[in-house]
Order: sequence, then C-alpha cells, then structure tokens
Amino acid sequence: MPVPSPETTLAFLLATAAVVVIPGPSVAFVVARSVQQGTRAGLVSVLGLETAAAVHAGLSIAGVAALLELVPMGVQLLSWVGAGYLLCLAALALRRVRPPTSGGSLGAPVRRGRLFLEGLLVDLLNPKTALFFVAFLPQFVEPERGPATTQVALLGGAFVLVACVCDSAYALLAGRLSERLRASQSAQRRLAKISAGVYLALAVTAVAV
Repeated sequence: MPVPSPETTLAFLLATAAVVVIPGPSVAFVVARSVQQGTRAGLVSVLGLETAAAVHAGLSIAGVAALLELVPMGVQLLSWVGAGYLLCLAALALRRVRPPTSGGSLGAPVRRGRLFLEGLLVDLLNPKTALFFVAFLPQFVEPERGPATTQVALLGGAFVLVACVCDSAYALLAGRLSERLRASQSAQRRLAKISAGVYLALAVTAVAV
C-alpha cells in the first residue's frame, strides 16, 4: 500500500500538532460551546468540526480544494458565506443575554444535532481549513511512493485524528471550568456575551483570509 515514508509522516504529524494546538477558530468555537453548555456540548461540537475536516480531506482528494486555489473568488465567496453564518450564531448568542422571565437557567440548551451541525458548518465554511489541504498537505506527498490520492487520504486522516484529540482536550478543560461559571444566571449572561464576541471575532477572521 503506497504510504509516505516514516520520516515524512512524522514531520507531518509534528507540523499538524503545532497547527491545531495553537488556538484558532475551531478551538475558540469549541471552548465557547463547552463553557456555555458543558463538556458534552463541546465534544459534540468537536465531532462536527472533525467531520468537516474529513470532508475537506475528501474534497482535496477530488481536486475541489485545488480548484478553489486556482479561483481566488471561490475562496473569497467561501469566506463571506462562513462569516455570515458566524454572524447568525453571534445574534443567537446575544438573545441569551436577555434576563429570563422566570426562574431557571438562561435559555434552553442547544440540541446535540444542532451542536453537531454548527460545528460542521463552522469548519466546512472555514477557508483556512481548505487552504491547509491545498497549500500545506501536498508538500508531504511523495510521488515516488505511489498514488498521491492514497497519500492525501492517509495524511488527511492523520490530521483529523490529531485535531480531534486536541480539540477534545480543549472541550474537556473548558467544560470543567463551565460547571462553576454556569452556577448563576448573571454568569450565564456573561458567557452568552463572550460567546457572541467569539463568533464575531471568528467572522472577522474568516473575511480576513
């Protein structure tokens, strides 16, 4: 089976770890969800993010990501669509800032299906992830070792695995912190404001690519 050399694979894993460990849009999204709704919500969001990463890997194998590189307008359109979606998430988060009319927690918990979908769309509409598979991953493909598509699939799978471990760690840490912060309604309102700020910052990041 054609695979990159052990040296190349190790270099790719180290480079991927350095990329995913540094807090970015995905980490900020996971932390926001984990702090606001707890560890389970964060982990479901991670599942959505990594599913999107797997989709990006598949698109890269199909050559769609390379097409985006050749058509800069496609990347720009992806950026604006992603920014628009993040602005919608910010607006929804701000709705949770309003004091509740009766006792209880601030706002109903977001269902797991929606959490997964939000994570999926956040990373699917993130042009930086697509560009990673276009500009970074191909550098580790060794043509002399077999078909490039197989190597891209293996390296893409490795990226998803490393990203899943890293993002899950952030979700677990943020989830533990949330248990204290979600103890009062005033803290929940502050968390909602923080979440809205995170989504706004991610929107700005998306269009700044």
